[in-house]
Amino acid sequence: MRRFPALDEFIASAALALMTLIPLIEIALRPLHGKGITNAPMIVQHLGLALAMFGAVLAERGGHLTALGSGLATSRNPRLAQASTIFAKGSAAILAGMLAAASWSFVASELEAGRELAYGIPVWAIQALMPAGFVILGVKLGSRCAAHFFGRLASGVALTAAGVAFAHHFDGASLPLLPFGLWLLAALLAGAPIFAVLGGLALALFWSEGQPLASVPLSHYQITVNPSLPALPLFTLAGLVFARSGAAGRLGTLFTACFGGGATGTVIAAALLCSFFTAFTGGSGVTILALGGLLLPLLKDAGFPERRGISLVTSASALGVLLAPSVPLIMYAIIARVPINTMFLAGIVPALVMVVFLLIFGGYLRKDGVAPVAESRPKADFGAALATAWAARWEILAPVVAIGSLVSGIATPTESAALTAAYALITQAVAHRELDWPTLRRCLADCAQVIGGVMVILGMALGLTNYLVDAGIPDAAVEWVQQALPNKFAFMVALNLFLFAAGALMEIYAAIVVLVPLLLPVAISYGIDPVHFGVIFLAVMEMGFLCPPAGMNIFFASAMFRKPIREIAVSVLPALLAIFLGALAISWLPGLATGLPGLIEK
Repeated sequence: MRRFPALDEFIASAALALMTLIPLIEIALRPLHGKGITNAPMIVQHLGLALAMFGAVLAERGGHLTALGSGLATSRNPRLAQASTIFAKGSAAILAGMLAAASWSFVASELEAGRELAYGIPVWAIQALMPAGFVILGVKLGSRCAAHFFGRLASGVALTAAGVAFAHHFDGASLPLLPFGLWLLAALLAGAPIFAVLGGLALALFWSEGQPLASVPLSHYQITVNPSLPALPLFTLAGLVFARSGAAGRLGTLFTACFGGGATGTVIAAALLCSFFTAFTGGSGVTILALGGLLLPLLKDAGFPERRGISLVTSASALGVLLAPSVPLIMYAIIARVPINTMFLAGIVPALVMVVFLLIFGGYLRKDGVAPVAESRPKADFGAALATAWAARWEILAPVVAIGSLVSGIATPTESAALTAAYALITQAVAHRELDWPTLRRCLADCAQVIGGVMVILGMALGLTNYLVDAGIPDAAVEWVQQALPNKFAFMVALNLFLFAAGALMEIYAAIVVLVPLLLPVAISYGIDPVHFGVIFLAVMEMGFLCPPAGMNIFFASAMFRKPIREIAVSVLPALLAIFLGALAISWLPGLATGLPGLIEK
């Protein structure tokens, strides 16, 4: 590892650190002086833009920019694989150049406005990180098209410059949509990053109407500086800190003491522990990496078959999206304009329902195939549970800090997330002494990569969504669906099936930004509460983690357990059915989602 971080890692990590520190200073200063840092919320929100752009650059360097798949790059024909890679990366570089040009058009309009962020810092200076970030992304993506240094540099600069020149020359012009659509489809199938394809499609749609291209970066800017959005990286940082420390081991010991060391007790403990961790890590596969090496040996020692154990860890790690402070849960609340604390409360009971359905209908509680183990296996022990609970007390209190500070009104969503991140850092560094500087740096960098890769997709997807909304697509969808599906029952069935297919094909964050604005008005027209719809949406999307090509959990599990992807995918088929049945139950029983918020928020 390098002694000093690269520039992209330094900027992204510094932005994340300041996003954690500033809200904490605000909380401390308000009681003492009646006010805190000048314009602190706007500063934190604009730090989110820095994190998004340079986190995306860092994700590209680490090979973590989300794509639909590797396309033909994995072909056994070396020439075909190389051509596919060059086409995908080259197309992405040109598209990044187009987005850079569109972003500069947006920044230029802000130069004329002359707004100030705080302490003499002009807003345009932060907004300029958008075109800068897209240029860097384009050069880095384009450089993947050549093998040697000078060839890499020349291809990266040339392809990005071509995109910039094309977008600048034709900005405001009217261009045909079909050629763009075919090119983007080919690039997507070849393995181009999703952000480039979504951004390119949004540009193509605005081009087809002869509208200014600045509307696309405007959408990216709007979502990255959303007041609630800083909660996403801060909760993710907290989850990664817990995942990189010994928290998993302490919680595993606690759950084993509560449920016993036999097959049944270990299975229940594993499912609950994976769900708990996923609530913090967002279902990104980090749960599998953090807990796989711990839980699979425990399951095998309890007599559980290895294949079923791998299936349980993989599928249970998809759950927890409905538990606070899950990043997709917060994301839905932002897009649907539902209070975050309401969604936190709404997800608790459905999350437990999903775990029960997974264990029962997924067949993980079956005794067949379970090897007999010694009678000396530890049983559930209340005294041992108390002792292990004391050892894991700091981890147990983390959800209390996250949810309690928000629901009680003590802190805003951003401040609650900052408190949770600080709590994780302090407890693991001071109380347990398990967080040193190299580990913290890795947590900051990993968080920046995850959030940067997600945020650049969200920004491009929102640009596409805004075009669809302006074009009246949601209204047309409501009218068409009501004619095709005569009643709520038929709509519920169709909704679950559609979301299952969408979850398999789309990354969950892109699905939230693209589909929620389109589907929510339709659901409301059938009398479905937005909170209930959000729980249904996320419950079905949990299946997407287990379905290729977008189901990242099976890829993480394949790498973690060193098993073929096909074997992992087949092993989770019973879990897919169980999760789908659980989602149907939540669909038909709205009280599971709306009951607790209605009871507490009265």
